[in-house]
Amino acid sequence: MRLVPVILCGGSGSRLWPLSRKLLPKQFLPLATDRTLFQDTLARLRGLEDCEPPIVVCNHEHRFLAAEQLREAGVAAQAVLLEPAGRNTAPAVAAAALVASREQDALLLVAPSDHIVGDEAAFRRALEAARGAAEEGYLVTFGIPPTAPETGYGYIEAGEPIAPGSAARRIRRFTEKPDSATARKFLAQGGYLWNSGMFVFQARQFLEELRRHRPDIASAVEKAVGGSTRDLDFLRLDAGAFEACPSESLDYAVMEKTSAGAMVEADMKWSDVGSWSALWDIGEKDALGNVARGDVSLADSSGCYVRAEDRHLSVLGAKDLVIVDTDDALLVAARDRAQEVKELVENLERHRRTEHVSHSRVYRPWGYYEAVDAGSRFQVKRLMVKPGHALSLQLHRKRAEHWVVVSGTARVTRGEETLALAENQSTFIPVGTKHRLENPGEAPLYLIEVQSGEYLGEDDIERFEDRYNRN
Repeated sequence: MRLVPVILCGGSGSRLWPLSRKLLPKQFLPLATDRTLFQDTLARLRGLEDCEPPIVVCNHEHRFLAAEQLREAGVAAQAVLLEPAGRNTAPAVAAAALVASREQDALLLVAPSDHIVGDEAAFRRALEAARGAAEEGYLVTFGIPPTAPETGYGYIEAGEPIAPGSAARRIRRFTEKPDSATARKFLAQGGYLWNSGMFVFQARQFLEELRRHRPDIASAVEKAVGGSTRDLDFLRLDAGAFEACPSESLDYAVMEKTSAGAMVEADMKWSDVGSWSALWDIGEKDALGNVARGDVSLADSSGCYVRAEDRHLSVLGAKDLVIVDTDDALLVAARDRAQEVKELVENLERHRRTEHVSHSRVYRPWGYYEAVDAGSRFQVKRLMVKPGHALSLQLHRKRAEHWVVVSGTARVTRGEETLALAENQSTFIPVGTKHRLENPGEAPLYLIEVQSGEYLGEDDIERFEDRYNRN
């Protein structure tokens, strides 16, 4: 039976702030290797037997991030499904299952894109065992042998093998995030594994189980897929139907209710990278137990996770701390309280700050912009436009813009004029003038934009034409 990977790209990763943010969450960041977690997930699929291109499910706000990282990885997805709002894993997987089974049944490999698998050979062995059980009609999850009494994971109690000699076992019960005493008991007793959130099952069988146990979710997702529309290379799920769908995990909706559940043990050096302390756990440590990433100097410090993104960071006399420095925010936290970073993000949101939403560099389908300076009635940005790409034809009601080309070539539409600008040349866009910036060259275009006016917000934009179909 053909294997169709379903890559789940939802989630905000708020416990990994200030690196992970709403518009650039952890799955699209290079946290463990030089590739992003999403690209590492794609790389694990290479060479799998009878494996088709993946179905990717992501939030509509992240569609261009996913598309660009697919391109960089050299992977052509068979579909990229856009969720108008997050509704947890059961609706996301149901939508992918409906798309995958339109022509014939498929075996789905459900893989979150924000996990780390350190032993790919062990992953492939577990997958082979899971495929065999799934082809016999089981809904299979991967169980991870616990290495500590972790309270942030769900646990699975393993039962008897599904057949003599089979590596797949029946599931006795699920336990969701136990307290510390219960987790220690599970570890000492044995027979309990961490719930990885990875699954293998037949698409149509999963849909049948969902209709049996959660018909409300199944009905809402069927309407969302039935009313979906094409948008460039994306498939937009119907917003009204999907937003009306209950939010539920695949475990709660199906796995804890079905009589066809099974699990395979997968000792594959797995981590869900749920906090900075998790990255410390799996990171390469120095003699004093420190993990350092970036331009970092450590002196008389031990047990720390230190990450510098944009500048040098020196640490003296620290013990068991998490220190993460970006260009616009700094986190210093006790390592054993790293799970509480989410509360700091919630506090930023309550106070209507923006440091949890985006970095100073904001990615767009045409490239990116980053803040350089700002003050009363002015703002300075640096833009990078990718070769062959263009901003929308637009105008602003409350601000004027001055553009100076730093490198590359620019084609500028300004009212009825079309200008060609080279390095060190500039132009002025008056308030209320239609304009567009394009890069006709083969190298990136770098440009300084100086905005001036009474209001400089990103919502002061009226689009007339846009090749990326943005509103």
